[in-house]
Amino acid sequence: MGNLELFRNNWIVNPLRSSLVGLALLPMVGGAQTTREEVYADLNRCGGVYYAYPVTTAENTPAPKGYEPFYISHYGRHGSRYLISDKDYAVVIEAMEKAQKAGVLTELGKSALERLHAIWPEAEGMGGALSPVGVQQQRGIAQRMFQSFPQVFQGNAFVEARATTSIRVVLTMDAFCERLKEFNPALRTTRESNDRWQRYLNHHTDISNEFTGEKGPWREEYRKFEAEHTRPERMMKALFTDAEYVRKNVNPHDLMWGFYWVTVDMQDMVSDVSFLDLWEPDEIFDLWQAFNYRFYVCDGPYAGSNGLLLANAKPLVRNIVATADSVINLNAHGATLRFGHDGNLIPLAGQLQIDDCYNSTNRPEDFYKNFADWKIAPMAGNIQLVFFHKTPAKKKGKLVETSDDDILVKIMLNERERHLPIATDQWPFYHWKDVREHLLKQGK
Repeated sequence: MGNLELFRNNWIVNPLRSSLVGLALLPMVGGAQTTREEVYADLNRCGGVYYAYPVTTAENTPAPKGYEPFYISHYGRHGSRYLISDKDYAVVIEAMEKAQKAGVLTELGKSALERLHAIWPEAEGMGGALSPVGVQQQRGIAQRMFQSFPQVFQGNAFVEARATTSIRVVLTMDAFCERLKEFNPALRTTRESNDRWQRYLNHHTDISNEFTGEKGPWREEYRKFEAEHTRPERMMKALFTDAEYVRKNVNPHDLMWGFYWVTVDMQDMVSDVSFLDLWEPDEIFDLWQAFNYRFYVCDGPYAGSNGLLLANAKPLVRNIVATADSVINLNAHGATLRFGHDGNLIPLAGQLQIDDCYNSTNRPEDFYKNFADWKIAPMAGNIQLVFFHKTPAKKKGKLVETSDDDILVKIMLNERERHLPIATDQWPFYHWKDVREHLLKQGK
């Protein structure tokens, strides 16, 4: 078991559980291809899009001399949530309770059931809901945004916030905006959530839905990949004392996946309980490979889709350009905040061509090397475009407006400065006129 021996105690403390006081201290990992070793270093990453947002310190290269921030254009995923349905917990609990009544649980199996009973009071009735961990993530991102770019939020700056119609996303928006208002009550904030904004916040074409549906052309290859990478035999022996009972009463594939969902979502709950001791590293890694496979094909730059899924972000890209143009033309300062889901953030990162977010391959065994969902869209994942203009000069007591040519912008993925395929003489800053041209092309 190697490093997992560290976790083998009856009440296993989740090593990266985000508390109500502070979040996990590890920074986001970026750059080049993902390796097994990188994931094994923190098995919570095997949760993919369930990976709890790990950033606690934003990256912030000082602006070039004579420039200051004036506008932020943002898209963020909702914060940490519970599993989508109570059933995701209940089916595992019921299977283990049935085995307990039959007297066929090992000591590890009994411990696992005891832990399931311990977390159920927090999880019951919360299917799909934003967790307290998710609220704190959003408050932390908002605080770092305010403190990193205070000029954006000076005086009665505007904050225009819009969310998809999902309740957890609306509550995410509220947590973020409330934190900003705590720092500056004078902010002029608007918060909206309705079907109109769904057109770009959560856009999916009919043809892309057909591709990702049950009859999608990638389904059969995926089915074989998942079957090959789901190996529950060792886990069943670790949990149950009677092989005949398992043969007659347990679906090993489904139970293993059930424990996977519970395991990876523990980092998104308040509870300190962990189930990582149930796993060999390669077992949970391989289930993540299958999970990651689905996001790569259904939302990412999978070669076989010919850009079909990334194109879902085009309305959002166009909105980013249009709102930036409006702010610049009005010589305003403030922020545009947009809130949605992993299935929106991943296509946006790819369509913008942020580095390491649009690698394309057809080889399933190489998917995780080229695309890691937890790097792009962990819980509370976000993209920020931060705009800078020359520090406003005064002439006879009046501010002198700056021209578009004076505007710089940098792009941040999960509060880390990233590259675009655009020439620049002062990375991480790009000239807005060059980025705008790139975005207009990507939004067509």
